[in-house]
Amino acid sequence: MPGCSNTPVTLFKFINPVTIKPRFRSCISRLLLLTCFFAGQALAEDDADFSTRVQALNVKDFRVKQEAVEQLLALDHLRTLAVAQALLDGNLYYRKSDKQVFIVEEAEVGYHLVDPLSGAEAEILSARKVQKIGINNKLRRLLKNGIARLSLQNPDPAVRLASVRQMYSRMDTASAEQLATLREVESDPDVIDAIDTGLALDGLSSADGRQRLEAIQRLSGSLEPEARNRLQAILGKNADGEFIESSADVRKAAKRTLANTDGKRQLNKLAETLFFGLSLGSVLLLSAIGLAITFGVMGVINMAHGELMMLGAYTTYLVQQMMPSHLGASLLVAVPAAFLVAGAFGIAIERGIIRHLYGRPLETLLATFGLSLVLQQLVRTTISAQNVIVSNPAWMSGSLEINPALSLTYNRLFVIIFSLMVFGLLMLVLKRTSLGLQVRAVAQNRSMAKAVGIRSDWVDAMTFGLGSGVAGVAGVALSQLTNVGPNMGQAYIIDSFMVVVFGGVGNLWGTLVGAMSLGVANKFLEPYSGAVLAKILVLVFIVLFIQKRPRGLFPQRGRAAEG
Repeated sequence: MPGCSNTPVTLFKFINPVTIKPRFRSCISRLLLLTCFFAGQALAEDDADFSTRVQALNVKDFRVKQEAVEQLLALDHLRTLAVAQALLDGNLYYRKSDKQVFIVEEAEVGYHLVDPLSGAEAEILSARKVQKIGINNKLRRLLKNGIARLSLQNPDPAVRLASVRQMYSRMDTASAEQLATLREVESDPDVIDAIDTGLALDGLSSADGRQRLEAIQRLSGSLEPEARNRLQAILGKNADGEFIESSADVRKAAKRTLANTDGKRQLNKLAETLFFGLSLGSVLLLSAIGLAITFGVMGVINMAHGELMMLGAYTTYLVQQMMPSHLGASLLVAVPAAFLVAGAFGIAIERGIIRHLYGRPLETLLATFGLSLVLQQLVRTTISAQNVIVSNPAWMSGSLEINPALSLTYNRLFVIIFSLMVFGLLMLVLKRTSLGLQVRAVAQNRSMAKAVGIRSDWVDAMTFGLGSGVAGVAGVALSQLTNVGPNMGQAYIIDSFMVVVFGGVGNLWGTLVGAMSLGVANKFLEPYSGAVLAKILVLVFIVLFIQKRPRGLFPQRGRAAEG
């Protein structure tokens, strides 16, 4: 029977049936069957009561609806929290044909109806056949309080932690009692620390100055925004210019604690700026590393490099359109697909245009600039003149919370890791493969490479294709951070050239250091000068730096430097 399928096994685990006489064995079996029967009846009654209370939410009178919400929140059922959250999020609807209440999830056309009791999908209906169950601000407050209370009992520590933090802004006697009760049975250290912070926030409202002083001391070093707001309020003044807090000792302690907190927040702000700088540097690395190969090794100024990145981003979009139900897998498929598409375009460009212009850098620049306009118009004509949406998979959404003052977004974190992986793989190709050996030989001395039998024209095509393929891979990463449109490559081409020149032409390690340095410098300058002026300052710095070191941070040595 429901809820009792394992009961006989559990009891007989401690009772040896062999040692029990047959007549007693029969009695025990009947007793167990009766226990299962009554337990199943109780579960069935709970489910019926739950369904009745959910259905009672479908009323127009908000006073009646408030009573129905209170009765639902008072019911200890596994699905209470899910239904309450759906009502708060605006995802609780009723079917117009029979007024039956469902949780809804958006489908490609219409809505998936989900049974509130079982959580199973029922059917898909159009938007005209369902109606949302509305709530007002009073019901929202009631639902938030009820959800927080239910979440405090959740077995997942992360849910309990989030619930405790949600209570900070509305701490009262009842909330403090709930936290104190939870504190006695809580085992997770992060949740315990959050509970202590909540109890300290409640202590700030105490009439006893000593308790307020102790609460301030417990909040020392806390990075919770609510703790900082409450400490600032203690140091505030009323309309008459008098301090809100009468005790000078309490004000002094609050000022000292606030200074300590602000110091820690500033350090976390610097860490966040560094993270954003590294993420920007990773984007610059991905966009410049392919250019470092073609410009540094071949001496070709490819102004269409940004458009090759754009092709990689649009490849990601098209792959997602072909795999709409598998966003995570589509991104993994898009990486090699973008490499092949952009690489194929790169080889075609080299064979059709570039090979006729070697040794004439100005003409190469003009030809590739014109080609960039052609590629932009090609995308506008074949796909769309407007920006397209490329979705982030679930594992790249959200952020990693280090503490209340520092969160690292997953998409930028993955771009940093991805860029380093691409850099490492490219280094392996150039250092450990025959293609890499031939590329380095041609770069160092083209005439000698030809003399020993290396097909320099084939190496040029493969090198240009490799650099273009890496640009396509960069487009995959960019599609997860910015808008995908025909002009997206233009925003990175100048920065890419700056990274290559700053790091040292043809030196991949210089490209890595240059990209990360410029990315971090940009992000540290932006809060003081703004985004546009920060770019100008970085450009001025590079110009002055090149005047001092024309070959960049890591200049090439030997014959490659002489060519």
